[in-house]
Amino acid sequence: MDSKKDLINRLRTIKGHIAGVEKMIEEDTKSCNDVLLQIAAIRASIHKVGLIILQEHAKDCLLGDQDMISKEEVDKVLQTIIKFMK
Repeated sequence: MDSKKDLINRLRTIKGHIAGVEKMIEEDTKSCNDVLLQIAAIRASIHKVGLIILQEHAKDCLLGDQDMISKEEVDKVLQTIIKFMK
């Protein structure tokens, strides 16, 4: 997994972008197009962080210290993936 520090940095960057969008809207300094482009970038960044965390979760659950994984455990991981993708 990307290190915890890397994930925290990614989240802080996202937080900074959100603050920037808030300022853009408050001060009415940018066009709607600019604001929407920033929101799209934020959404993509959040999705990337989620994928990184999901990937590690799946590895931990499916490749953990167990010799065999139960169908229920696989189903649980799949349900988490499905919820994330919605």
